Parts: sequence; structure tokens; C-alpha cells
Amino acid sequence: MQSTTRRRFLLTTSAALATTTLRNTPAFAAPRATPAPSPDEVLRLLQEGNGRFVAGAITHPGRTPADFKPLAAGQAPIATIIGCADSRVPPEILFDLGVGDLFVVRVAGNYVSGAGASVKGSVEYAVAELGVSLILVLGHSQCGAVKAAIQHLHDKDALPGAINDLVNTIKPAVLESEHLPGDPLDNAIRANVRRGVERLNTLQPVIAPAIKSGKLKVAGAVYDLSTGKVEVL
Repeated sequence: MQSTTRRRFLLTTSAALATTTLRNTPAFAAPRATPAPSPDEVLRLLQEGNGRFVAGAITHPGRTPADFKPLAAGQAPIATIIGCADSRVPPEILFDLGVGDLFVVRVAGNYVSGAGASVKGSVEYAVAELGVSLILVLGHSQCGAVKAAIQHLHDKDALPGAINDLVNTIKPAVLESEHLPGDPLDNAIRANVRRGVERLNTLQPVIAPAIKSGKLKVAGAVYDLSTGKVEVL
């Protein structure tokens, strides 16, 4: 209970919601009037939330229309999650956060390089307009997109439709990690996350300057489907 109260206090203070009560108001019920918590503080909040999820002690608010209503006027999330479209990887649940806390961008394979304007533009919007202080590239175990990239790495066959383009975009991560010791799939998943972090760290004109100023941090992590634990790389 003490951890939950502290988390809500931090989030609510960041959103300048001093006039509302913590008990009845979801985090960030109005657009942010003050800066988000520091990048390291946000990362800590995510890790604490994942710890509650792993322990089966989640405390996230309800998801009824009443919980969404206070957010109708605007949003002020603290972090952007670039996650996989996999149905087993819902960030709000994995990090035990509530409505309006996370700005989530999901694409099969959670890749950044080659993802195009829809992904990069969404992330830039979260930084430039919504003021998030952390971007987390979130991979996960047994990722089907990475599996396909490994399977078709040296094949001459083409997968149907745009699936082929998606898999080809992930192949560089497989090539980068194929000579490492250990499980090839796990290695490729981690390499894919690291490549995403590296790309964002140099992405102009919005992301890189925000990182240099200290207002923004980019991190990578991998979610283990079997344990529920998120490991920050």
C-alpha cells in the first residue's frame, strides 16, 4: 500500500493535479503542467510496477468509462513504450500502470530502424508534444517476428505481402548476433532491442537533442513470457 501511494503521489505531482484526490483520480487526469519525473525515476516506477505484476500484487486503477472520463481533456504520459504487437505483451499490465500513464507504440518485432514515419513520428510526438522523459524499447521472449527473421535469414523464398519487408528489417539483428554463444533466438531478440535503442539515441531532430539535454532517456528491455519479469538491458 505504501509503494502504491508513493507512486500515485509522484505521478500526480508531475501532472500538477494537486487539487484532486489521489484516491479517486487516475494519474494524469489533465495535460501536464510541469515536467515529467526524471528519466531514471520513470524507469524505477516501471520496474517497481513490473515487480508488483510478477508478485501478483497489481494495483492499477479500474478500466471503466469513469476512469477514462477525466482524460478527455488531454493526456500527459510519463513514458513511451515501443513494444511488439504480440497479444501477450500488454505494457500497461506488465508495468502495473493506469489509464493515461503510458504512450504505447506497437509493431510486430518492436523494431525501430526501417519502421518508417508511423513509428518514428509517434515517438517524436510523445517527446515533443507530450513531454515524456523515457522511451523504452521492449522486446519479449519467443518473438515470432524475430523467429521468422532467423528462419528465413539465408532463404531465397519470399514471405507473403508486407510480412517479407518486416522480416527483412529485423534480419540485421540476427546477423549481428548469430555468432554469439547461447540461444540464437534470445541473442537476436536482445540485439534487435539494442539496435532500436542505438537508432533512437541518434534520431534527429527531436530525440537526440532531448537526450543530450538530459530531459530524455532511451532504454531497452526484454519481457519473459514465462515469468512475467522485464529485464532492463
